[in-house]
Amino acid sequence: VQLVESGGGLVQTGGSLRLSCVASGLTFDDHAIGWFRHAPGKEREGIACINTSNSDTYYVDSMKGRFVISTDRAKNTVYLQMNSLKPEDTAVYYCAAVGGRIPTSQAMDLMSLGLGSWGQGTQVTVSS
Repeated sequence: VQLVESGGGLVQTGGSLRLSCVASGLTFDDHAIGWFRHAPGKEREGIACINTSNSDTYYVDSMKGRFVISTDRAKNTVYLQMNSLKPEDTAVYYCAAVGGRIPTSQAMDLMSLGLGSWGQGTQVTVSS
């Protein structure tokens, strides 16, 4: 299984970015894929998860409103649209995948434990 993130970069406060996670080596429709972030000196945070077979989504409460997760099954890709970015959003953003058609909340719990397959991350820096 390989997950490759892209789309990170430097953006000003209030700007937007769309991150991509391209998955290979797996049956795309049999997985849940989530986004996480890890800022220096902080614990890793979960953001959102999507079931690639039915597009059911789950968002961590603190992440609702500015982040939108979506999928393009034809491209084996999951996106994270990030809007109204703030300096505190600066972090390395990772995508992860767990197999099985399980509820997205359960998938998020598993990935939060470090389970599943993980990408190498993409850096997002929000300047003030």
